[in-house]
Amino acid sequence: MVSLTFSAGTLEIREPPPGFVLPPSVRWDPRSACHRAPASAYAELVLGFTRAAVPFEDRARRYEPLGTGLRVRREPRPFQIAALSAWRKADGRGVVVLPTGAGKSHVAVLAIADKQRSALVVAPTLDLVRQWYDLLRTSFGMEVGIVGGGEHSVHPLTVTTYDSAYLQMEHLGSRFGLVIFDECHHLPGASYQLAAEQCIAPYRLGLTATPERSDGREAVLTELIGPIVHRVEIGEIAGNFLAEYEAVRLTVELSAAERLEYEEERGIYLSFLRQNGIRMGSGRGWGDFIARAAQRTDGRRAMQAYRRQREIAFASAGKLDLVEHLLHHHRADRLIVFTDDNRTAYAISRRCLVPVITHQTKIRERSEILERFGTGVYGAVATSKVLNEGVDVPDANIAVVISGSGSVREHVQRLGRILRQRAGKSAILYELISGGTSEANTSERRRDHEAYR
Repeated sequence: MVSLTFSAGTLEIREPPPGFVLPPSVRWDPRSACHRAPASAYAELVLGFTRAAVPFEDRARRYEPLGTGLRVRREPRPFQIAALSAWRKADGRGVVVLPTGAGKSHVAVLAIADKQRSALVVAPTLDLVRQWYDLLRTSFGMEVGIVGGGEHSVHPLTVTTYDSAYLQMEHLGSRFGLVIFDECHHLPGASYQLAAEQCIAPYRLGLTATPERSDGREAVLTELIGPIVHRVEIGEIAGNFLAEYEAVRLTVELSAAERLEYEEERGIYLSFLRQNGIRMGSGRGWGDFIARAAQRTDGRRAMQAYRRQREIAFASAGKLDLVEHLLHHHRADRLIVFTDDNRTAYAISRRCLVPVITHQTKIRERSEILERFGTGVYGAVATSKVLNEGVDVPDANIAVVISGSGSVREHVQRLGRILRQRAGKSAILYELISGGTSEANTSERRRDHEAYR
């Protein structure tokens, strides 16, 4: 009889019947004298054996029915019902795209309750692991495992990070029938996608507000999780299920001294690009610049000039003055100041006396700051990128983007931080750009989204 065995993130298939056509992902492994496939081929193999009426021994599956339903039931919104229905029609494999603040995690809770299989939730940060742990424990009234951040407890409902999933899935990959990838646009990375390939879970759900990636690898999500089965844009539900919002772009002029230095430094940088035939708009432009800058003295000067002209545009004196004004103007609101770098975030913190959260902030301190921000003890918080996505700060209603990348995803995620609906809530996203600098083009690229039209 043919048998399936889970082995270190793969499946060993022994004694398949003659004439049975194995999936393309299956290869003969002469070292073990068996056929071998990624663990993710489990569902395809089981369905193939079942349809062909081939008896098989399943030694791979180590997950069981969950055995408990929802302890706390919350009425789903219409688009959450539609998302779950579309996912079920896709045989429980697919990606749901909902705006930040629309309740993606509730779709996941409904999916777990629907499939009644032990489930693993994979999230990008420890902050999100903590949020998922609280949500699952409250929703299902059972112990929830955590893998990551120094903890390793595995239960039928378990939460982990992408980093830990990549490291541990070869051991855990047979223990869950449903795997949920939160902020699944992270998954197509070369390492992280192994977490999906080494897991046998036949049911897979991806959650994101922004599936598109700058490297175009979002197409891999179809193979690792399934196709996009349901998508809702911000404009479709703003005012009903998300807070009403306004996006305001403010152009700030450089001072005369800043303008002079900016033009000098940018001239050095652009001259190096022209002399070396480097086109930053091409896919390899940045890599070429790094490589050539490292080899020559004028290249290192060009790199220094590149960084300095960015610093001037990203954190001009006029921008910092305007941030101080906005903090005062919105002193009755909850305000998040986003920067591209830690240096500017700390500068704002020192100048305006607001707490700061960066990747250097310890978890305990970060939790304390967010708790005090939520209760109103703090009216504002400055951050670089760590609050860009996932972290739930429902009381925030004002975002000030001082600087950032040209990433649409980053800009949409930052907007999403202030869209969680509250009674009477109205949100404003201020985007500050330095006039007459390359930042204007960066702003145009990151605003190429339905949310800003």
